Amino acid sequence: MGFDCSVCPGYCCSHARIAVTDHDVRRLARHFGLSERAARARFTYHYRTKEIDEQLLRHRRDHVYKSVCRFLDPKTRRCGVYEARPNVCRKYPYGNRCGYYAFLKFEREFHDDPQFVPSA
Repeated sequence: MGFDCSVCPGYCCSHARIAVTDHDVRRLARHFGLSERAARARFTYHYRTKEIDEQLLRHRRDHVYKSVCRFLDPKTRRCGVYEARPNVCRKYPYGNRCGYYAFLKFEREFHDDPQFVPSA
C-alpha cells in the first residue's frame, strides 16, 4: 500500500462533494437507529445542476480544512462512522496510492515536522 491514513488529517473527508447512494443512506440509518427518511434529512442534502443530480453528505466547519464531512471526528481526525461509511469512502483512494499522502509526506519531510499540514 502506498499510503498510511493514520498520519493524515482527513483530506478525503474535506472533498466538497461526497456523494452517497440510497444503500449508503440505509446503512447510516441502521447505524444510528433512524428511519431512512430521517437519516437522509439529517446527514445529506440534494445537489442538482444541469449535469449533476446527487445526494451529498453534509459538512461542518473544520479547523484544518474549511469544511469536512460531518462524520470526521475533529480530535482524532478519524471517521466517526467507519463501520457504516459510504461506499465512496470505502473505495478511496481508488488505487494503491493516495496523491495527498505523497504530498503530505514530502511536505512533512521538507519542513522536518511530522505534524505539518499544508494550508489551503
